[in-house]
Amino acid sequence: MERLGTVHRIAGTLLVLRAASTDPAPIGATAIDENLDTVGRVVDVFGPKAEPYLAVSPGDEISPARLIQKPLYWRPDR
Repeated sequence: MERLGTVHRIAGTLLVLRAASTDPAPIGATAIDENLDTVGRVVDVFGPKAEPYLAVSPGDEISPARLIQKPLYWRPDR
C-alpha cells in the first residue's frame, strides 16, 4: 500500500488530492482509506509535474466532506 495523497478540497463531485509524490498513482487506481475501505477511483492527474494533484471520483456511499485533510492510499500492481 502506498500513500496516494491528502484530500485538499472538493470540486463538484470530485475529491482533489495533493499527490504524495512526483510519481503519482495512475488513472484508474483504486483509492482506499486508512481502514482499507474503498473510497473511489483516480480519474485525473493534473498540475505541475513537481507538485501534481489527483482527482478522485468517490463512490456513491462516500461522504466527501468527511475526507477533507485525510490521507488516502492505493495498492500498486505487483
